[in-house]
Amino acid sequence: MTLSLGIDFGTSGARGVVIDEEGRILSQMRHCWHVETVDWVTCWQQALWSLLGQIPGVFRKEIGAIAINGTSSTILLTDETGKPVDAPLLYNDSRGAMALERLTAIAPPNHTVLSATSSLAKLLWMQELPTFTKARYLLHQADWLGFLLHGKLGISDYHNALKLGYDVEKLQYPAWLQQLQIPLNLPQVFPPGIPIGELLPQIVADFGFKADCLVVAGTTDSIAAFLASGAKFPGEAVTSLGSTLVLKLLSRHRVEDARYGIYSHRLGDLWLTGGASNTGGAVLKKFFSDVDLVRLSAEIDPTQASMLDYYPLLQPGDRFPVNDPHLLPKLEPRPNQNQEFLHGLLEGMARIETRGYELLQNLGADSLTHIYTSGGGAVNSTWTAIRQRYLKVPIVSSINTEAAYGTALLAMGRINLE
Repeated sequence: MTLSLGIDFGTSGARGVVIDEEGRILSQMRHCWHVETVDWVTCWQQALWSLLGQIPGVFRKEIGAIAINGTSSTILLTDETGKPVDAPLLYNDSRGAMALERLTAIAPPNHTVLSATSSLAKLLWMQELPTFTKARYLLHQADWLGFLLHGKLGISDYHNALKLGYDVEKLQYPAWLQQLQIPLNLPQVFPPGIPIGELLPQIVADFGFKADCLVVAGTTDSIAAFLASGAKFPGEAVTSLGSTLVLKLLSRHRVEDARYGIYSHRLGDLWLTGGASNTGGAVLKKFFSDVDLVRLSAEIDPTQASMLDYYPLLQPGDRFPVNDPHLLPKLEPRPNQNQEFLHGLLEGMARIETRGYELLQNLGADSLTHIYTSGGGAVNSTWTAIRQRYLKVPIVSSINTEAAYGTALLAMGRINLE
């Protein structure tokens, strides 16, 4: 029996899933972040060892392949030994905004890198740090965690490398990137799931893994969640109703447009196109407890439209389908009845989701046929019914909602992305 291990480094913690050759889950592990975390490098390393240590020994010695996903555009700089030279910049860090004017002058119009949170914009900001002179490699979070397991520096995958400017259509770095004259090693890029190397002997010895256990090229957390969902045909989509609202539509056609916060990841011969809005569960949790959400949702008639016209945000700014850093939240007027207020919020989010999918299709993506839903909001039947009224396609819960499960499938080789 050969098992596979998928490890997910998400926004709130790290998770692991061990599956067998039939895709059945045999073991699950979890490690949560502390709210006050400052030293992310130590946190990630401790989390990785914690997850490996939680796997029952009987499974560890049967694991043949490991894959890791990380948050998109979370990057760090390391020296020639792989030791980080400064703190990482996390996925949502927007200090790269200072580099956008410089990038706009050389990158193609509306390119994915033309965002304050892109890996390339972050790299240009980091280039001004005093510690940059010690840097030899730029690595994404998943790249560095993979390095801790296989010991090879400067390795990435084409999902993580997209926002670094890597051309995922031609599978090479574009010529315009050379104009930046970046004085360090950009990672060598491989298809996700490609074997990179065997586990380091020390890890084999410490944890009791097989000596020939392979570490494969990883992916991002949102792509891993898509792989876990069960969606596989053009026109199928995954909506993640987590803290934010993330849409991904599988298409035969690539759609890229930074004006709307839209980009496409390569999935073998297909494209996973989509975007992320700042609306979502975080807005709901600001106003309601989990218990309140269940109780009030049951009081809403989802077949009736709310008269409230909300654009639910916690603070100004959205990324998709409206890419406007100054877009104001619209949460007024607030009715006296809490269920009416919740109804208006859910309806506003459903309109944003619908507008997002309509935009993707208007820009050339395949027609929407089916939506899988993941995230905490997937269990809210009232929200699902409201969304169904707007989207007018079948909506079901994802087959598996754990990104770590999708990453385990990648490790197993069940998903061919070459």
